[in-house]
Amino acid sequence: MTTKMNGATYFARLLEAYGVTHVFFMDAVLRRALAEMEDTKINRILGHSEKGVGYMADGYARISGKPGLCFAQSVGAANLAASLQDPYLGYSPVIAMTGRHVAAMQYRNSYQEVEHGPLFTPVTKFHAQMEVIEQMPHLIRQAFREATTGSPRPVHLDIAGFTGDAITPHEADFPIDVDQVHTRFPAFRPAPDPAVIAQAVAAIAKSKKPVIIGDRGVVISGADEALRAFGEKIQAPITTTLDAKSTMIESDTLFRGMAGLYGRSCTNHIIDEADLVIYVGSNTSDHTTGGWKLPRLGTQIIQIDIDPVELGRNYPNTIGILSDVGKGLEALTAKAQRVERVEWLASSQKLVDAWWQEQMPELTRDAVPMRPQRLCRLLTEVLPEDAILVADTGYSALWSGNLVELHHRNQTFMRAAGSLGWSFPAAIGAKAAAPERTVVCFTGDGGFAYHLPELETARRWGLNTITIVNNNHCLSQGVKNLNIAYSHREAEGRKSECYVYRETDFAKVAQSFDCFGITVERPEDFKAAFAAALASNLPAVIDVKTEFAYQAQMAWMP
Repeated sequence: MTTKMNGATYFARLLEAYGVTHVFFMDAVLRRALAEMEDTKINRILGHSEKGVGYMADGYARISGKPGLCFAQSVGAANLAASLQDPYLGYSPVIAMTGRHVAAMQYRNSYQEVEHGPLFTPVTKFHAQMEVIEQMPHLIRQAFREATTGSPRPVHLDIAGFTGDAITPHEADFPIDVDQVHTRFPAFRPAPDPAVIAQAVAAIAKSKKPVIIGDRGVVISGADEALRAFGEKIQAPITTTLDAKSTMIESDTLFRGMAGLYGRSCTNHIIDEADLVIYVGSNTSDHTTGGWKLPRLGTQIIQIDIDPVELGRNYPNTIGILSDVGKGLEALTAKAQRVERVEWLASSQKLVDAWWQEQMPELTRDAVPMRPQRLCRLLTEVLPEDAILVADTGYSALWSGNLVELHHRNQTFMRAAGSLGWSFPAAIGAKAAAPERTVVCFTGDGGFAYHLPELETARRWGLNTITIVNNNHCLSQGVKNLNIAYSHREAEGRKSECYVYRETDFAKVAQSFDCFGITVERPEDFKAAFAAALASNLPAVIDVKTEFAYQAQMAWMP
């Protein structure tokens, strides 16, 4: 049944029918549609920057399991495009919409506009221009289809009008048709080819030292239990990347930690010893494989992925299983024979135990200023059972990903795919998706400073995240390479200009936004500070003063 209505009303009702609960936007864009959303259940989250709202949409999508929507006007399109790099690299279904001058104004030096296609094409899997009202039903439907099928990734619609409102006043006579399968992701769960499963099962049976590596695809598929069941069936150590950290709990008898450049040395040693590596939902990136040195060339590979292009991309002679990750794991579990690998499990666990023993002095070190390892142990001790831990890129991901232990299946960890400053707005989006859960952001002072104004957004909407700032008033990750760059010089000169910030009191900054702010300098004060942040019923910032320019120890690589 169709009802005649203007484009703005149709737009708002169609998004509501697709299950959209939040849109994150930077004014001025789609004002007529936003006005009509007042009659829907959609929350209109006005942010302070296009990058900020893009990251919010990303955090929302990762936690909700639904596409996250973000809007910006024409002049903000370049900023919004920049925000899509992280969800593109992190396989997150963000639907971005921008305004663009109408066709008659193109190629004539229209006010505040550059061509949008080249900006969005590298960071989206689908980009289209909506010029007339008749395109609206098809293109919105296609945006949800593209975002949720195959490997989920961002899409972009460029809507006529500087603010996207050139066509929304026009009347339309379209049905509110919704493909329910595309309201969530993954939309489809294809099963694997039985012949390929048989080939993989045979390789597993021959293996003496198999290792499983779970990656982002396990999270997307919701295949945590299937991953564990598969490892139990073939009696193989299970490792993950940082992106799949929360698919396993730390105490699981099969879990051997995180792999890759930002992983644990013990985990990388285990993979190096393996004679069979089973990648589950992984794109086998340089970060995961240490520049494709881990596993060693010639090691037998099995790879499960929903994207056929990824199968064998970086490892020749891979047994590629094209399927939904969960379906692929279930098929392997059903056909594989249980083989006892007592010695392999025991020897791999010894490596893990030894690694933890090496970390213990720093995890328990009570000296002041604190080091990040101690902060991570303190956070482990207070992290609620339902917490979502959102980590920034770089050292923030490395510290929290390896040293904050997840002991409860309802705890979630997610990290930036590479964009410094991503974590705080993403945490706000995560809180919008799961208001009943505790959302904790772990970032450095450099990362937090990117999007400080979004404290006001969080306060205005009651999105009460807890942000822990590892505050050493510098960008410490760059120090090593700066030292190399200065090594040929007789003196350091003004090297500090390249990585040092003034000391900032982020607790006072938070308080100035009418949020909760507290400073922690001693380890024994952290627990009380975290409890106070939880009890404040406000967006909270815990400014933890840590050792200046302290360097992380990178994981062993072959």
